[in-house]
Amino acid sequence: QVQLVESGGELVQAGGSLRLSCAASGSIFSFNAMGWYRQAPGKQRELVATITSSGSTNYADSVKGRFTISRDNAKNTVYLQMNSLKPEDTAVYYCNLGQRFHSLQYDYWGQGTQVTVSS
Repeated sequence: QVQLVESGGELVQAGGSLRLSCAASGSIFSFNAMGWYRQAPGKQRELVATITSSGSTNYADSVKGRFTISRDNAKNTVYLQMNSLKPEDTAVYYCNLGQRFHSLQYDYWGQGTQVTVSS
């Protein structure tokens, strides 16, 4: 099992910045991908950014140039630096860890942290 604990979500004004953190613990394999997803009220959960244990990153078009994902493998922690925040970034942000074991994909989710951007 893997446990994910997110932190850093809060209320911020448009144009501001926030940094989310997600610490993973438990049975974590050396190769995995961690990422952030978000879900706004009435909308489906969507990908924000992912990063593999080797450092490869992927971003949603809506956050490119504003958000930066990074990770500390020694601490099994992933970060999301969010700059130039917009009201449309308001959502619950979920941390995800995905890893494979014997050809099976396992995905784990955190409890979510609320980000609210006021206009």
